[in-house]
Amino acid sequence: MPKTVIRVENLSKRYRLGLKEKQAETLAGQIGNMIKSPWDNLKRLRDMSRFGVDDESVFWALKDLNFEVKEGEVLGIIGKNGAGKSTLLKILSGITDPTSGRIEIHGRVASLLEVGTGFHPELSGRENIYMNGTILGMSRKEIDSKLDEIIDFSGVEKFIDTAVKFYSSGMKVRLGFSVAAHLDPEILIIDEVLAVGDFEFQKKCLGKMHNVASQGRTVIFVSHNMEAVSNLCSKVLTLKNGAIDFQGNCSEGVINYLNDSVKAQEFYYDDTDVNTNRIISIYVETFLPNQIHKFGESLKIKVQLRAVNNLEKANVAFQINESSSGRSVMYGWLHDSEKTIGSMIGVYELECIIPKLRLYKGQYNFTFHFSELSGRKNPQKIESICHFEVSMVGIPHQFEWAENNCVYIDDFNWTISK
Repeated sequence: MPKTVIRVENLSKRYRLGLKEKQAETLAGQIGNMIKSPWDNLKRLRDMSRFGVDDESVFWALKDLNFEVKEGEVLGIIGKNGAGKSTLLKILSGITDPTSGRIEIHGRVASLLEVGTGFHPELSGRENIYMNGTILGMSRKEIDSKLDEIIDFSGVEKFIDTAVKFYSSGMKVRLGFSVAAHLDPEILIIDEVLAVGDFEFQKKCLGKMHNVASQGRTVIFVSHNMEAVSNLCSKVLTLKNGAIDFQGNCSEGVINYLNDSVKAQEFYYDDTDVNTNRIISIYVETFLPNQIHKFGESLKIKVQLRAVNNLEKANVAFQINESSSGRSVMYGWLHDSEKTIGSMIGVYELECIIPKLRLYKGQYNFTFHFSELSGRKNPQKIESICHFEVSMVGIPHQFEWAENNCVYIDDFNWTISK
């Protein structure tokens, strides 16, 4: 049975916030404040180290955390900005002391918490490798044996003898990750390293973390990239307002986080009293709640059409667009399904099901079109509605798309009711 390498019990961390001094509204009050200020400052200084009573100046970054990490596990820590993830990693790395609680760590820890952490800007990349290795407890001989491998992995060999102050943020994180991952730590702690660097380097990082874990070492990985967390981690811990909101199975934890993190459901509705045939409502039902769709699963589109006059060869079409570029990547038409809308006055409900929507991860929205007589009558265009996000949770990491690859609908089914 794997041994426990990290044990956290009742861990809490709190800070005292600076508060704005109260300002007197009268001249006499201001003079009184000047007289009292030395005593008030002395009292404030004394209270800075006292946390006996919580007041508006006390902020709990972490509150009563309890968890264990086994040898060889890859633990993903996720949560919104300000949830306490970086504070937890700083405590685990020994940078910050907890306010209360107990931590047991068995093994040498290597951490990469921020871009360029631990680098001296005046030293070259090569000199910083030796400095970081020494800090991590490695001998010069051990660093010498790994030096070529570290430099090659980082991809900055051309600049390795240049002062780090001239490095870009991407170069710094490349070198920092390479040092942390190659000096044989028992525990590797990584904070959002995939936020910087190109796609190729991100793949190398994930591959290296897989290798470290496969050697029986432990990895703690913090990221906002849910696909990377899903592909790399065996367990996940979700922080919310400084407390543990979830810990357990990775895929379940990621889905819970996504459901809790995104904006509320969107739909289109038009109650304008216009005496023309038109679309009055559109609703898109994604595979996961809160407008999150999983690659390869079914997507349902519901459209309500109001006919105030007899319809004449009416048709509905839609486009799915990338939110960032506005580029249309997918098209669908009602007449492709060999179904026709009726011709009578009333409200029609149209439902289109795409059984396996294969869109790459990203943000998307819809544009809808309605018209009669092949676009010659009552044309209606509804743009940038029903925004949704595609997630690759559970899809193997080796799955890739070509640049600007346009996808298509292999199959879709319309049903029409009045």
